[in-house]
Amino acid sequence: MDLDRTPDMPVYVIGGGPAGLATAAVLREEGVRAVVLEKSPAVGASWRGHYDRLRLHTTRRKSALPGLPMPRSFGRWVSRDDVVRYLEKYAEFHELDVVTGVEVTRVEPVPAAPSEASPTPGSASASGKRRRRQPAPAAWLLHATGGRRLLGRAVVVASGYSHTPRLPDWPGSPSFTRPLLHAREYRDPAPYQGMDVLVVGVGNTGAEIAVDLADGGAARVQLAVRTPPHIVRRSTLGWSAQHSAIAVRRLPVFLVDRLARAQSALAVPDLSAYGLPRPAKGLYTRVREGALPVQDTGLVRAVQRGTVEPVAAVESFDGDTVVLADGEKLSPDAVIAATGYERGLGGMLGHLGVLDERGRPQARGRRCPAGAPGLYFTGFTNPLTGMLREISLDAGRIAKAIARH
Repeated sequence: MDLDRTPDMPVYVIGGGPAGLATAAVLREEGVRAVVLEKSPAVGASWRGHYDRLRLHTTRRKSALPGLPMPRSFGRWVSRDDVVRYLEKYAEFHELDVVTGVEVTRVEPVPAAPSEASPTPGSASASGKRRRRQPAPAAWLLHATGGRRLLGRAVVVASGYSHTPRLPDWPGSPSFTRPLLHAREYRDPAPYQGMDVLVVGVGNTGAEIAVDLADGGAARVQLAVRTPPHIVRRSTLGWSAQHSAIAVRRLPVFLVDRLARAQSALAVPDLSAYGLPRPAKGLYTRVREGALPVQDTGLVRAVQRGTVEPVAAVESFDGDTVVLADGEKLSPDAVIAATGYERGLGGMLGHLGVLDERGRPQARGRRCPAGAPGLYFTGFTNPLTGMLREISLDAGRIAKAIARH
């Protein structure tokens, strides 16, 4: 039922990607008016900017957002373009109030009068301890482009995990005159045909771009590796890696490490002879440290065939020469840095004390950071069980928490 129980102010959702759209849709189902603010011209901006080869590493069924399944025609592993089409359809299907071309630059609370203060049992501190009572702000004030000042009863920050490209400040890199770009700028291998390309970073993005370049006609592809990753099969006998992650998510870390080690020994060849040894630390231990395993979409075969060559990590640049950690020097025609992203929240929220030392939200889902009741975060983690699955779960928790208050 589309009954709006919000007396005056809407809930503002910052970001028109999967997390923002899913939360807005469930809020609408709960009878709460939600307005999505998206700085780009259309929803799903981050997905539109990804490289052409990209497909979801999670299954179609477990990647759908609340209230709208993904079409069977998308196949089991959904392409980037189909994800974009799905997000457009999702906003239309749920009749979401999406305002594009509006960037929120600062968020701040509007304090309530002492007599209006109310307990907010869903709040949590950075340590995870529940706080029994906090004064809730009367509203949240959002400063946005065009001089806009917007008042909302609550704010959901869903501006994206892959927000601001992180490009290391390698010594000497300004002296490199050849193309040096972040993976965010990579689309397809056509511009690199016949070239020697160095890809830096062996996460899922770096591994896929390296394979894409090798398949697309690059003369030589080298992959700079600082810490060898765990490599897993995306699917084994029809059983996806995501299903395995969901099944073991509540098991002790040491036990998951043992299970993963045994599974890897059976399913993934040892690539040590090719310069890509098995990691010293267990799979789930590395996940807890923030390093997801690489899902094999062609990397193993490319390394075995020699079309992708693992090399040591990049230490510095010397003119058009790249110096590696082991002392080797390379002269690639182009360098593509798959070196991750920052959350990009400091300018908007840094003054509130709700971010940790790495600029990440201190709380997510139904829990608000200490001292900021009514401020919610979603879509800032990339769990082994699948980001879109966790986004859907968080959407329900956040919507229920807001509807209760």
